[in-house]
Amino acid sequence: MISRRIPRLICTNKRYYSLKKLTCEEPYPPRVFSGIQPTGSIHLGNYLGAISQWIKLQDQNEDLILSIVDLHSITLPHDPKKLSRNILELTATLLGCGLDPSKVILFQQSMVSAHTELCWCLGCISTMARLAHLPQYKEKSANLKNIPLGLFVYPVLQAADILLYKATHVPVGEDQLQHIQLCQELAKIFNNRFGQTFPMPHTLKISNEYSRIKSLRDPLKKMSKSDPDEKSRICLTDTPDTIVRNIKKAVTDFTSEVTFDPENRPGVSNLISIHSFATGKTVEQICKEAEHLDTGRYKFVAADAIVAYIKPIQESIAQYLDDKGYLLSVLAEGGEKASEIAEVTLKEVHNKLGLRVKYRDSKTHAKSV
Repeated sequence: MISRRIPRLICTNKRYYSLKKLTCEEPYPPRVFSGIQPTGSIHLGNYLGAISQWIKLQDQNEDLILSIVDLHSITLPHDPKKLSRNILELTATLLGCGLDPSKVILFQQSMVSAHTELCWCLGCISTMARLAHLPQYKEKSANLKNIPLGLFVYPVLQAADILLYKATHVPVGEDQLQHIQLCQELAKIFNNRFGQTFPMPHTLKISNEYSRIKSLRDPLKKMSKSDPDEKSRICLTDTPDTIVRNIKKAVTDFTSEVTFDPENRPGVSNLISIHSFATGKTVEQICKEAEHLDTGRYKFVAADAIVAYIKPIQESIAQYLDDKGYLLSVLAEGGEKASEIAEVTLKEVHNKLGLRVKYRDSKTHAKSV
């Protein structure tokens, strides 16, 4: 059995996140909800743009609920065995990065059936026209001959994920802003029709300089798990040789100097940003230290720094993966905690919708079902 308190490596660079203590209007206490799909290995973009922010919130003692949103990951064809494996690997990765299940609620979405039930309730106040206009639906369905219903109602399930826990804040990137706006609309419609039930969730924008780490192969796009080119990203589970290879193959430009200019030199600037996070050095320091290097030789310096930064995280992940029983217990305990909150909300929703009818038993005492 491994320790629940494996040390983690956290960047202490004060330029990273500057989140203030969250506040919210009464009667809803501040609560943060976020989710992550188990669709592949976590890469540096995920880590810098999301997971590190969650750890920051955790260390600020915020009320934080994190879900491995496996139901979202089956909206398109998938391999069931791979999905099961990914769920455990993602759990190990999150713990290895520093998330502490004694401080946050970490659970598997499908273990809490209230998500899909609330999705149905919210779907009944949504319109097809509104959902069809969402950019992500248009993008993902563009090349599909037969569009799955799950892909169409994906944003409604996402809204249910958030509202089920009466979350007041949701960390989001730019590509999810319109889905949060839909969630806000559904909360407002429900409250107006059936009485005050949900808080208005606020976006907690990911606005630090590392929030949009770019693809190594196309620095005009963000780093993505779905990119078919494995050399486009650095995964937390990559071997040192793989990291060096991918950095070496990273697209830069024809200028040999190492300078930071995101607009005109996005490729090399992307490497400098990653290097900066891994070492805590400023981009100015990095450029000064690399002034006698060309970009080709600089890539090896950056790769070595990234390998050194990721190594303790990888060791921690490996320890967790060696104890699958513990990973399952974390998800089970998190599922129980999440269910307790979810069932209270769902009962309230049932009451507001008129679904909890009363009847009289043989002793003529009123009961609700």
